[in-house]
Amino acid sequence: MKSPLLSLPGAVPAEGVDEGVAAHYGDLFREQRALADGTGFVDLSHRGVVAVTGSDRLSWLHLLLTQHVSDLPAGQATEALILSANGHVEHALYLVDDGTTTWAHVEPGTQDALIAYLESMKFFYRVEVADRTGDLAVVHLPAGSIAEVPEGVVVRETSYGRDLFLPRADLEAFARDAEKHGPAVGLLGYEALRVEQHRPRLGFETDHRTIPHELGWIGSAVHLQKGCYRGQETVARVQNLGKPPRRLVFLHLDGSEVHLPPHGTELRLADEGAEGRKIGFITTSVRHHELGPIALALVKRNVPLDARLTADATAAAQEVVVEP
Repeated sequence: MKSPLLSLPGAVPAEGVDEGVAAHYGDLFREQRALADGTGFVDLSHRGVVAVTGSDRLSWLHLLLTQHVSDLPAGQATEALILSANGHVEHALYLVDDGTTTWAHVEPGTQDALIAYLESMKFFYRVEVADRTGDLAVVHLPAGSIAEVPEGVVVRETSYGRDLFLPRADLEAFARDAEKHGPAVGLLGYEALRVEQHRPRLGFETDHRTIPHELGWIGSAVHLQKGCYRGQETVARVQNLGKPPRRLVFLHLDGSEVHLPPHGTELRLADEGAEGRKIGFITTSVRHHELGPIALALVKRNVPLDARLTADATAAAQEVVVEP
């Protein structure tokens, strides 16, 4: 999906999985400050949108997801995962139910695989699953925004803002009405605040062997008092008997470097030099309007909390996100 907002003045397209929306509109730090101040909006129209209808939708989803959703109140936002049989994260869903339909937005390009899995699990349940990406565009309003939501638009409200499931045909008109909600903010601004808030993202903080405990998803996306979902055995075993092999950390990067270390850059202990052991890798790195260069990373659980790290030649100081 290529957003029509790429035609706005100053729009610079995002790359990779986020292709199709703007990375920024010409002033990265100004855009970040707008979000931090509760103004502006972010075009997330490249994300997939999935709708589940039918009288059994919540009880059925409850059996498949890591989150407790069987009695999810209308209008209450939540997030959930789908795990493999071995407990590895396969999908992340950002959910809200409006009383008749459960809506989810998911990472760009993952909706087809998600829907295929959901369809395979329907059996005798009275549910229908539909890809609504072509009809609806996700738009994010930051926390503190006093913008009015267009009538009839489904809203997913969280501590860090509101996600609107806006009719895709209304996206350009919404952007033109900047007096009501502020200017368009590119994805890099949104990502900078996500990193600051330590929020993991599927495909960035995850790889093929990620389990929820490593990223702090226990509680926010995984309910420990429910069962009957694929991968539950791994979740319970790690929670009760062991520790996850890796942990998410927040990094302050040396601001003197010209280039940010990209996703996958190896982390090593500074005391061991360039040939030292690999102890983790950068998952997301950004430039923050106040904090400077920062990043999220996955490191081995037993890396000392006060250890000085390097990402290639870039020095990195860690803050705990997931306790070791």
